[in-house]
Amino acid sequence: MVATPTVRRRMLGAELRKIREALDLTVDEVASRLGWHQSKVSRLETGRSGVRANEVGIMLDVYQVTDPETREALAALAREGKRRVWWQPYSDVISQRYASFISFEAEAVSARNFESSLVPGLLQTGDYARSLIRQLRPDAAPEVVNALVDVRLARQNAALQREDPLNLWAIVDESALRRMVGNRTIMARQLHQLITASKEPHVTLQVVPFEAGAHPGIHGSFVILEFPVRNDLDVVYTEALTSSLYLERDDDVGAYSKAFDRLRAAALDVGPSRRLITQIAKESE
Repeated sequence: MVATPTVRRRMLGAELRKIREALDLTVDEVASRLGWHQSKVSRLETGRSGVRANEVGIMLDVYQVTDPETREALAALAREGKRRVWWQPYSDVISQRYASFISFEAEAVSARNFESSLVPGLLQTGDYARSLIRQLRPDAAPEVVNALVDVRLARQNAALQREDPLNLWAIVDESALRRMVGNRTIMARQLHQLITASKEPHVTLQVVPFEAGAHPGIHGSFVILEFPVRNDLDVVYTEALTSSLYLERDDDVGAYSKAFDRLRAAALDVGPSRRLITQIAKESE
């Protein structure tokens, strides 16, 4: 299975780091007392590796944390961080970076997504996704393409159809709506799907028209994922051809949040955005 830095791991690591720092202990001192390598403690605190519930108990013994509720809450985070995930059967076809993104998205309460060239993944039709994947991975076997489409659709279901659906605020550049992916029929259906999705109460969709000129999204697409309770766990995700980047520092998240706000201002409101999508869909039919 592809290892993923789930939000629960990050929460556990943040809490353990806070306890350690309150005791004025260094990572090296804790590792020495536990008989662990320093890197294990460091990776645990950053959520980059999991830990067993009994190991959390041993750490809390070192930290002299005796409160039963605190001990159980942190042990529960350790157990939940290792739970089976829905995308596990696809671990042979999805990359580490994609699995990491899915793990974050699965636990986020909201996502602010700007797309400069393509329809947002959570709003793509199966045919659009299949045509896109074939273009991006021309050497992929048909069964791999089908599996990746299944993952895309499963992501949509897991995020937007769950009991408490993800609040998605998507902003797309007009070029993403006019770029032909597949054929005219596929594009027309995709655009109509966007119109339908935009009417859902948990989906906000805006379009940045060509007339807006240069805008903050000109540098590329990005997603800001927000999580419940702790806003210091929020992340920005950006992706290039061969790499992806998670930004977690407050300054970075703040900068992208301001860029998204500027994009909201540059974009058409929801109603005019829907009318523009409808117009482009008619041109595609």
